[in-house]
Amino acid sequence: MIIPIDVFNSWVSNGKDEGMEKNHSLAVHSMIQMLIGKSNKQFSFIDAGCGNGWVVRKVNLYDLCSYSIGVDGSKNMIDKAKKIDSTGNYICSDLMKWKPKEKVDFVHSMEVLYYFENPSKLLKHIYDFWLKKEGTLIVGVDFYKENIISHSWPESLNTTMTLLSKKEWFKCFTQSGFRNVELSQINSSNDFEGTLVIKGNS
Repeated sequence: MIIPIDVFNSWVSNGKDEGMEKNHSLAVHSMIQMLIGKSNKQFSFIDAGCGNGWVVRKVNLYDLCSYSIGVDGSKNMIDKAKKIDSTGNYICSDLMKWKPKEKVDFVHSMEVLYYFENPSKLLKHIYDFWLKKEGTLIVGVDFYKENIISHSWPESLNTTMTLLSKKEWFKCFTQSGFRNVELSQINSSNDFEGTLVIKGNS
Protein backbone atom coordinates (compact mmCIF):
# COMPACT_ATOMS: atom_id res chain seq x y z
CA MET A 1 0.00 0.00 0.00
CA ILE A 2 1.39 3.39 -1.05
CA ILE A 3 0.83 6.46 1.11
CA PRO A 4 -1.13 9.20 -0.72
CA ILE A 5 1.78 11.69 -0.74
CA ASP A 6 3.90 9.21 -2.71
CA VAL A 7 1.04 8.81 -5.19
CA PHE A 8 0.95 12.58 -5.75
CA ASN A 9 4.74 12.78 -6.06
CA SER A 10 4.65 10.15 -8.81
CA TRP A 11 1.85 11.98 -10.63
CA VAL A 12 4.17 14.91 -11.29
CA SER A 13 6.74 12.73 -13.02
CA ASN A 14 4.13 11.08 -15.27
CA GLY A 15 2.17 14.28 -15.98
CA LYS A 16 -1.00 13.13 -14.26
CA ASP A 17 -1.19 16.44 -12.35
CA GLU A 18 -1.99 18.17 -15.64
CA GLY A 19 -4.71 15.62 -16.30
CA MET A 20 -6.24 16.45 -12.93
CA GLU A 21 -6.43 20.10 -13.93
CA LYS A 22 -8.15 19.19 -17.19
CA ASN A 23 -10.57 16.72 -15.58
CA HIS A 24 -11.54 18.93 -12.65
CA SER A 25 -11.57 22.36 -14.28
CA LEU A 26 -15.35 22.46 -14.87
CA ALA A 27 -16.17 21.46 -11.30
CA VAL A 28 -13.58 23.84 -9.85
CA HIS A 29 -14.84 26.73 -11.99
CA SER A 30 -18.35 26.15 -10.56
CA MET A 31 -16.96 25.90 -7.02
CA ILE A 32 -15.01 29.15 -7.35
CA GLN A 33 -18.15 30.87 -8.59
CA MET A 34 -20.05 29.52 -5.55
CA LEU A 35 -17.25 30.69 -3.30
CA ILE A 36 -16.26 34.12 -4.59
CA GLY A 37 -18.55 34.87 -7.53
CA LYS A 38 -20.70 37.32 -5.57
CA SER A 39 -17.88 38.85 -3.52
CA ASN A 40 -17.62 42.62 -3.88
CA LYS A 41 -14.73 43.16 -1.47
CA GLN A 42 -11.12 42.06 -1.34
CA PHE A 43 -10.56 38.50 -0.19
CA SER A 44 -7.76 36.15 0.81
CA PHE A 45 -7.69 32.52 -0.33
CA ILE A 46 -6.08 29.16 0.48
CA ASP A 47 -6.16 26.09 -1.75
CA ALA A 48 -5.77 23.02 0.47
CA GLY A 49 -3.96 20.30 -1.49
CA CYS A 50 -3.07 22.68 -4.30
CA GLY A 51 -1.16 20.22 -6.48
CA ASN A 52 0.73 22.12 -9.18
CA GLY A 53 -0.98 25.37 -8.16
CA TRP A 54 -3.45 25.69 -11.03
CA VAL A 55 -6.37 26.81 -8.82
CA VAL A 56 -4.22 29.43 -7.07
CA ARG A 57 -3.19 30.81 -10.45
CA LYS A 58 -6.84 30.90 -11.51
CA VAL A 59 -7.93 32.77 -8.37
CA ASN A 60 -5.04 35.23 -8.65
CA LEU A 61 -6.66 36.53 -11.85
CA TYR A 62 -9.50 38.01 -9.79
CA ASP A 63 -8.91 41.73 -9.17
CA LEU A 64 -10.37 41.43 -5.67
CA CYS A 65 -7.95 38.69 -4.61
CA SER A 66 -5.56 40.34 -2.13
CA TYR A 67 -3.43 37.20 -1.79
CA SER A 68 -3.67 33.46 -2.22
CA ILE A 69 -1.72 30.51 -0.85
CA GLY A 70 -1.38 26.97 -2.13
CA VAL A 71 -0.50 24.25 0.38
CA ASP A 72 0.31 20.63 -0.45
CA GLY A 73 2.12 17.78 1.25
CA SER A 74 3.78 16.68 -2.00
CA LYS A 75 7.21 18.26 -2.53
CA ASN A 76 7.15 17.40 -6.24
CA MET A 77 3.80 19.17 -6.69
CA ILE A 78 5.01 22.30 -4.87
CA ASP A 79 8.29 22.32 -6.80
CA LYS A 80 6.30 22.22 -10.04
CA ALA A 81 3.94 24.97 -8.85
CA LYS A 82 6.92 27.22 -8.08
CA LYS A 83 8.51 26.40 -11.42
CA ILE A 84 5.33 27.39 -13.29
CA ASP A 85 4.63 30.45 -11.13
CA SER A 86 7.78 31.77 -9.47
CA THR A 87 5.95 34.71 -7.85
CA GLY A 88 3.16 32.60 -6.35
CA ASN A 89 2.91 31.58 -2.70
CA TYR A 90 3.22 27.78 -2.51
CA ILE A 91 4.03 25.86 0.66
CA CYS A 92 4.98 22.21 1.12
CA SER A 93 3.52 21.08 4.42
CA ASP A 94 1.27 18.53 6.08
CA LEU A 95 -2.20 20.11 5.94
CA MET A 96 -2.95 18.74 9.40
CA LYS A 97 -0.04 20.65 10.95
CA TRP A 98 0.26 23.82 8.87
CA LYS A 99 -1.27 27.11 10.03
CA PRO A 100 -1.32 30.35 8.02
CA LYS A 101 0.21 33.47 9.56
CA GLU A 102 -3.15 35.18 9.07
CA LYS A 103 -6.60 33.63 8.73
CA VAL A 104 -8.28 33.95 5.34
CA ASP A 105 -11.74 34.59 3.89
CA PHE A 106 -11.99 31.53 1.64
CA VAL A 107 -10.59 28.00 1.64
CA HIS A 108 -11.01 25.67 -1.33
CA SER A 109 -10.14 21.98 -1.65
CA MET A 110 -10.73 19.65 -4.58
CA GLU A 111 -10.28 15.87 -4.41
CA VAL A 112 -8.12 15.97 -1.27
CA LEU A 113 -9.97 15.39 2.01
CA TYR A 114 -10.78 11.72 1.50
CA TYR A 115 -7.07 10.90 1.41
CA PHE A 116 -7.03 11.62 5.14
CA GLU A 117 -7.97 8.87 7.57
CA ASN A 118 -10.10 11.30 9.55
CA PRO A 119 -11.41 14.14 7.33
CA SER A 120 -13.27 15.64 10.32
CA LYS A 121 -9.96 16.29 12.03
CA LEU A 122 -8.69 18.30 9.06
CA LEU A 123 -12.01 20.16 8.78
CA LYS A 124 -11.75 21.17 12.45
CA HIS A 125 -8.14 22.27 11.92
CA ILE A 126 -9.22 24.46 8.98
CA TYR A 127 -12.13 25.84 11.02
CA ASP A 128 -9.95 26.64 14.03
CA PHE A 129 -6.77 27.94 12.40
CA TRP A 130 -7.32 28.86 8.74
CA LEU A 131 -10.64 30.67 8.37
CA LYS A 132 -11.67 34.11 9.57
CA LYS A 133 -14.99 34.38 11.34
CA GLU A 134 -17.70 34.37 8.65
CA GLY A 135 -15.21 32.76 6.26
CA THR A 136 -16.22 30.02 3.83
CA LEU A 137 -14.84 26.56 3.06
CA ILE A 138 -15.79 24.73 -0.12
CA VAL A 139 -14.78 21.12 -0.78
CA GLY A 140 -15.25 18.97 -3.88
CA VAL A 141 -15.04 15.16 -3.82
CA ASP A 142 -15.68 12.57 -6.52
CA PHE A 143 -14.96 9.64 -4.17
CA TYR A 144 -18.11 9.13 -2.09
CA LYS A 145 -20.53 6.31 -1.36
CA GLU A 146 -23.28 7.35 -3.75
CA ASN A 147 -20.81 7.57 -6.67
CA ILE A 148 -20.44 3.83 -7.24
CA ILE A 149 -17.86 4.05 -10.03
CA SER A 150 -15.37 5.64 -7.61
CA HIS A 151 -15.33 2.70 -5.19
CA SER A 152 -12.52 0.90 -7.04
CA TRP A 153 -10.08 3.82 -6.79
CA PRO A 154 -8.24 2.80 -3.59
CA GLU A 155 -7.45 -0.59 -5.10
CA SER A 156 -6.43 0.78 -8.49
CA LEU A 157 -4.18 3.43 -6.90
CA ASN A 158 -3.04 1.05 -4.16
CA THR A 159 -3.56 3.71 -1.52
CA THR A 160 -5.87 4.49 1.40
CA MET A 161 -9.02 6.59 1.03
CA THR A 162 -11.92 7.33 3.36
CA LEU A 163 -15.28 6.56 1.74
CA LEU A 164 -18.14 8.66 3.17
CA SER A 165 -21.75 9.22 2.13
CA LYS A 166 -23.30 12.62 1.47
CA LYS A 167 -24.95 12.44 4.89
CA GLU A 168 -21.62 11.62 6.54
CA TRP A 169 -19.86 14.53 4.81
CA PHE A 170 -22.60 16.86 6.01
CA LYS A 171 -22.11 15.55 9.55
CA CYS A 172 -18.33 16.01 9.34
CA PHE A 173 -18.82 19.68 8.48
CA THR A 174 -21.42 20.41 11.14
CA GLN A 175 -19.52 18.55 13.87
CA SER A 176 -16.41 20.58 13.01
CA GLY A 177 -18.35 23.79 13.70
CA PHE A 178 -19.39 24.87 10.23
CA ARG A 179 -22.74 26.62 9.78
CA ASN A 180 -25.08 26.96 6.79
CA VAL A 181 -23.70 23.72 5.35
CA GLU A 182 -24.93 23.05 1.81
CA LEU A 183 -24.45 20.01 -0.41
CA SER A 184 -24.78 19.90 -4.18
CA GLN A 185 -23.77 17.60 -7.01
CA ILE A 186 -22.43 19.09 -10.21
CA ASN A 187 -21.41 17.82 -13.66
CA SER A 188 -23.14 14.45 -13.34
CA SER A 189 -23.28 12.27 -16.46
CA ASN A 190 -24.25 8.69 -17.30
CA ASP A 191 -22.91 6.53 -14.45
CA PHE A 192 -21.01 9.41 -12.80
CA GLU A 193 -23.06 10.89 -9.94
CA GLY A 194 -21.18 14.17 -10.24
CA THR A 195 -18.74 16.00 -8.02
CA LEU A 196 -20.12 16.29 -4.50
CA VAL A 197 -19.63 19.88 -3.33
CA ILE A 198 -19.90 20.74 0.36
CA LYS A 199 -19.84 24.37 1.46
CA GLY A 200 -19.99 25.83 4.96
CA ASN A 201 -19.34 29.04 6.93
CA SER A 202 -17.15 29.47 9.97
